[in-house]
Amino acid sequence: MCLQKDEAQLMYQEVQNYLKYGIGLNQGDTVFDVGANIGLFALYLSHKFNQKINIYAFEPIPDIFEVLNKNIQRFSLKNVKEFACGLSQKAGNVKFTYYPNMTLGSTAYPITQQAEIDKLQSISIANFKHFPAPLSWLRYLPESLFSRLINWKLTAAFQGKEVNCQLKTISQIIREQQIEQIDLLKIDVEKSEMDVLLGIEIEDWSKIKQVFVEVHDIDFRLEKIEHCLKDKGFKNIKIEQEPILNGSDIFSVYAW
Repeated sequence: MCLQKDEAQLMYQEVQNYLKYGIGLNQGDTVFDVGANIGLFALYLSHKFNQKINIYAFEPIPDIFEVLNKNIQRFSLKNVKEFACGLSQKAGNVKFTYYPNMTLGSTAYPITQQAEIDKLQSISIANFKHFPAPLSWLRYLPESLFSRLINWKLTAAFQGKEVNCQLKTISQIIREQQIEQIDLLKIDVEKSEMDVLLGIEIEDWSKIKQVFVEVHDIDFRLEKIEHCLKDKGFKNIKIEQEPILNGSDIFSVYAW
């Protein structure tokens, strides 16, 4: 089940990129899926490892969590434990902006300037050849029509509404669930990635063996997160930018 069919196709392509370079998993491992959305990464891993992998999935937006829950129930994923909350540097309640037409962009740090949408439009037009199959037909449109269509889609996509969401911290979950090791901490949380990492207490870092984090490079955040991971003992770090995001401030960081 999904909220937007084209978006689900895009996300399914994206979640397979979390396991690259030195990032690997085995049966019996434990994964924290922070920013689970409708559960495609959990579904992908559950299928790949025949449900012999432990997944803790976190999604704060109520409408999205409802679909996540339905997918877990539909496929009888007893290896997945879902949480109707986000993760941050401290527990509490925060207003998120939920984008029904582009759920993967829902965030605690919404776009407020038209210039940001204009930049996204330019990036989308420049990188259209990298669009996944469900959207690849757009490349055959005349450039002027394609540009107008992208502008219309983005304008519709960023029509959001505020929702109240619960937050916890990674260390709080570790204590509550009595978790001894996290084999992969995956973080894809639309500008809240630093908040998530700040919610890990010093004594819990040794429990985390691998990290994937999508980083929005705002105020030198990419450099700060790289230094943080090195400081916490990760010997191998790989940074890349997906072709569809060329020219944006969004990067993927792999650490192991």
